Amino acid sequence: MADHARTPVHPALRELQDRLRHGLIGRRDFLAAASRLGLGAAAALAMAGPSSRKAGAAPAAPAGEAPKFGGTLRCSMNVKEIADPATYDWSEKSNVARHMIEPLVRINDDNVAEPHLAESWEASDDLKTWTFRLRQGVRWSNGDAFGADDVLFNFARWLDPATGSANLSRFSALTATVETGKTDAAGKPVLSTSGRPGAVEKIDEHTVRFHLNQPDVTLPESMADYTALIVHRGFAEAGGDLAKAPVGTGAFVLERIAVGEQAVLKKRTDAPWWGGDVYLDRIVYIDHGDDAAAQIAALVSDQADTNLRTAVEQVETFRAIPKLRLLEAATASTAVARMKVTAEPFTDIRVRRAIQACIDHDRWLELTYRGFGLPGEDHHVCPIHPEYAELPRLRQDYPLAKTLLAEAGHAGGLRLSIDCSATPTFEQNACKALAEMCKPAGIAIAINVLPGGTYWDRWLTTPFGFTSWAHRPLGIQSLNLAYRSGAPWNETSFSNPEFDRLLDEAGTILDPAERRPVMAKLQAMLQGEAIIPQALWRSIFVVAHERVRNMRAHPAEEHHYNKVWLA
Repeated sequence: MADHARTPVHPALRELQDRLRHGLIGRRDFLAAASRLGLGAAAALAMAGPSSRKAGAAPAAPAGEAPKFGGTLRCSMNVKEIADPATYDWSEKSNVARHMIEPLVRINDDNVAEPHLAESWEASDDLKTWTFRLRQGVRWSNGDAFGADDVLFNFARWLDPATGSANLSRFSALTATVETGKTDAAGKPVLSTSGRPGAVEKIDEHTVRFHLNQPDVTLPESMADYTALIVHRGFAEAGGDLAKAPVGTGAFVLERIAVGEQAVLKKRTDAPWWGGDVYLDRIVYIDHGDDAAAQIAALVSDQADTNLRTAVEQVETFRAIPKLRLLEAATASTAVARMKVTAEPFTDIRVRRAIQACIDHDRWLELTYRGFGLPGEDHHVCPIHPEYAELPRLRQDYPLAKTLLAEAGHAGGLRLSIDCSATPTFEQNACKALAEMCKPAGIAIAINVLPGGTYWDRWLTTPFGFTSWAHRPLGIQSLNLAYRSGAPWNETSFSNPEFDRLLDEAGTILDPAERRPVMAKLQAMLQGEAIIPQALWRSIFVVAHERVRNMRAHPAEEHHYNKVWLA
């Protein structure tokens, strides 16, 4: 925590420290767990002991160079509407917003949770009660003081099913499920999940306590996701549109936004930002569309200083251009050819497994993403996740695929159509590679390429779609978001009470090594259900002009420009 002397060390950390000393967990996993339980960076480093890791990347600025005030940072990125942060579904939306509104917790460039609007937090021994102390002296841009009422307002919105926020499943330990008194077409009771009364408690103006149904080690990380940006407690009264009422606690305020064109943020002048010096005068997001050539031209001709992401096809081009630096981050970002288990023919597991048996995952990575990253394993838990369990590799097996198809009544072959977004290009390439690999088994897949907005209008309903998923620091977070029964973002409609039970159990185990056996069961269950043939785990690339200082590629593609400056 920020004040380690004030707060006792959680007893689980002593056990983890002992496991670290005996080499049973890694230093990074220990530091992440310590941060998760609210231990401050200095105290966590002291418990971990000295690092044997050698220095890695070159410094962000020449040694001794002082930060420079002033200037405008120009970023090439699609500019999307930013109305309601609780329902964001794109990094682009949150990157504009997060310079105005901020989360309680932030995931840093090393994938570790750290305090932000929450100055510190602590967990009870059983991990069911979490107390968050809010940062004092923080002012909204309208002059109001930030406090507990803002946090309670946001959680009430997030946990109201009428809001339509993915936070409803993200914070499932704060919810209750009840019968509505109605029945469905099959005569079964219709259930409704919403925030549980008393789950979020205001202790005082700067302290909030969370009372969970069951232990949940992901609580701090969940507060850092892009749908968990904190809006002002008067957000609803102001119309519920951040673009029209851009009140925030961040270092910048919105000057103007034109969707599809440009968003301009300027440094706050009403009061100093609570985080200290801010060097840039302005941040300008410029929408160059989805044309890769236009983005390259903007960076090469000095019309942009950086970008959101660099397509894998552009990597070698940018490496060859003087004055531009290519930044890379390994991530748990992925993309899946997901099948909706409630839609024919995917209701038959034999069809799903037949498609899975056609796939050579190493080849799929090469054809889709030129080998950058890691091959997928069809279970949405990444090797960089601390709780990842290694399972036997999946193998391409055409005889098995044909046998399964015949058993499912498709001995003469099967014709399918998969929806995918026109951008980024790698998604189309992934679908083409999938279609080619399925042909020898008699599975013909037509590719329906849609404009990005059109795909995302139907991504939750299409029977067969190719969906990209953003990075999350913990594997258990991705499983909660995408595969828990009834979760708002459960695009496959997968529902399994045993899976949900194991997911709850995994959330009670702090030590990633001890959590791993439960994760192995969850991963094997998803892999065996064959609902998400998974193309890859992506490395991401960002380009920045050499004059841009103190910037790194963030694994979740988040922009934190508050401490960036221009040389």
